[in-house]
Amino acid sequence: MKLTVELPESIFRHLKQIAEQTHQPLETLAVQSITGNLPPSVDNAPPEIQADLLAMQQLAIDDLRQIAQSQLPPAQQQRYLDLLEKRQVASLPPAESQELSDLRLAADQLTLRKAYAWNLLRWRGQRLPA
Repeated sequence: MKLTVELPESIFRHLKQIAEQTHQPLETLAVQSITGNLPPSVDNAPPEIQADLLAMQQLAIDDLRQIAQSQLPPAQQQRYLDLLEKRQVASLPPAESQELSDLRLAADQLTLRKAYAWNLLRWRGQRLPA
């Protein structure tokens, strides 16, 4: 696909200088720059969370920071660890096995949301903690 973009002269000169110094085509560097700065695609995320991730693109920076720094409630964390420990000793009853699966899913989805929030913050030029 072809796209024509007007760049400020300073950015064009900088891009051209890098192209000359690295012996790469200007177009290749432009594509690399765009690709490296896009928010991550949600296509590989589970379908049930894709809409939520896309909606995060509209959130304010403070809201994204709140998501990025969020954690599962301590009670949920402890219950998850208790069930994991219990499962090592014996089989879990079906209800507890389902609860463990639900807690794992909640933790996985929170991790995806946090990672996406950090990526959106970086994309918007925010400094990320070390």
